[in-house]
Amino acid sequence: MRILFVFIILNSLIIFPSWADTYNLEIARTQVNITGTPVSKVTVNGSIPAPVLRFKEGDDVAINVTNKMDVDSSIHWHGLLLDGAMDGVPDFNGFDGIKPNETFTYRFKIRQSGTYWYHAHSAGQEQDGLYGAIIITPKVKDPVRSGRDYVIVLSDYSDEESGDILANLKMNSAYYNHGQRTIGDFFSDVEKNGFRQAWSDATDWGNMRMSKTDLADVSGYSFLVNGKTPQQNWTGIFKRGERVRLRFINASAMSFYDVYIPNLKMTVVAADGQNVEPVSVDEFRFGVAETYDVIVEPKEDKVYTIVAEPIDRSGFALATLAPKYGMKGEMPKHRKRALLTMFDMNMENMMQEMPDMDMGSDSASISGWADADTPKGHKALSYADLRYLGTQPKSSPPEREIEVRLGGNMERYIWTLNGKKYEDAEPIKLKYGERVRLKFINDSMMAHPMHLHGMFVQLENGQPAKKLPNKHTVIVPPGQSYSVFITADEAGEWAFHCHLLYHMMSGMMNKVVVAKLEANHGK
Repeated sequence: MRILFVFIILNSLIIFPSWADTYNLEIARTQVNITGTPVSKVTVNGSIPAPVLRFKEGDDVAINVTNKMDVDSSIHWHGLLLDGAMDGVPDFNGFDGIKPNETFTYRFKIRQSGTYWYHAHSAGQEQDGLYGAIIITPKVKDPVRSGRDYVIVLSDYSDEESGDILANLKMNSAYYNHGQRTIGDFFSDVEKNGFRQAWSDATDWGNMRMSKTDLADVSGYSFLVNGKTPQQNWTGIFKRGERVRLRFINASAMSFYDVYIPNLKMTVVAADGQNVEPVSVDEFRFGVAETYDVIVEPKEDKVYTIVAEPIDRSGFALATLAPKYGMKGEMPKHRKRALLTMFDMNMENMMQEMPDMDMGSDSASISGWADADTPKGHKALSYADLRYLGTQPKSSPPEREIEVRLGGNMERYIWTLNGKKYEDAEPIKLKYGERVRLKFINDSMMAHPMHLHGMFVQLENGQPAKKLPNKHTVIVPPGQSYSVFITADEAGEWAFHCHLLYHMMSGMMNKVVVAKLEANHGK
């Protein structure tokens, strides 16, 4: 009888694990005042951003999420490997969202380490405040040494409601484009390139109903670091000569940034939570939903300013590294705002559609979007620089290729994958275990940070197969193509979408179904 009793106890422990880490999160509408105007926003445990969740690789986690709002909500664990039912996307894998005044408990085992984040996947609640960081320590010794470790969550904040922002974009896609060209800009072009070229250039852009300045769909944000404005000056303390780890998370709804720390080199050691061989850089372009871990080693007892400048140059997210609190670095000057070129407009296709177009000097084979105005001699991170730390276990060649065309209709503000909005598209079906190349072809004038839930992709970035880096979010520049590999080793239904929030909400999303074939016992 004692042996049977012990067996029952042990078996219960296997079936019903003790959850090593338990968090209680409450989603609610709360009055906040970030810009000087009190407004109602979505908070988690009363704060924006949501609390930092810290786990250890191998932990069994339980997270009780209570929805105190009068509409459905949800939380998606961005970049985490877990069962599809716990991924947190309504209408996927049987998950219906979290109803008002109900609690849903997410349960999963931590299968990785690194820097990740979480956010709502319901309407525009992510923009309205529901986002936070996840930090997971490895079960073995961390290959990255540091004396201090800081989380740097970047976000774009608006007093407007997300639903109102989307309605404005639907009404006029250029509603927030405050940097459009003027007659003064035209005469500057005349002085630089001559009247004929300036007039032809202006006419061509007008015929396409496109704007050189359309770098960001939404401008006018306040940019925050860990929920603080530049005036509130989030500060991380260091001692001269020590290694400081900065875990950057782009939790913005719509904003790309150029990130740099004047007079301080950064060593990139992880991308999207996955360790990479160290790369020394001066700056990196930071897409929505990406994460980068960097090491800095301040050699002097002085103030350093962490600068994240949106690519439309409409403001700054700023923070400070300093030997003591109360210090503040210099306010940086804005870099030059880039202008899109015909290269960004998918020049080859444009030439086929408009063969009489005078391409002129504006058609130089360079991307205006990629022009960060990087100082001469400075190193900007490129995807091609990223190399997997160690030996990539998933390195076989792909069995087939799936083409994914990124497009949209700016006049109607509709965004599509392979020409269809989410509600009109058939799911992308993958066999469990198969190796696939996803080839993104960007037919639009905007960059898209593409995110696949549930699995990492590997960048086809020119590195050897066993060194291809893992990413969960991949920037596809305007007018260009980019390919990634995926091993479909996580069964379930997975969201696949652009992580620019209003692009996803306007149709740029699909479902990827990874199916295990049932064993055929009859034959």
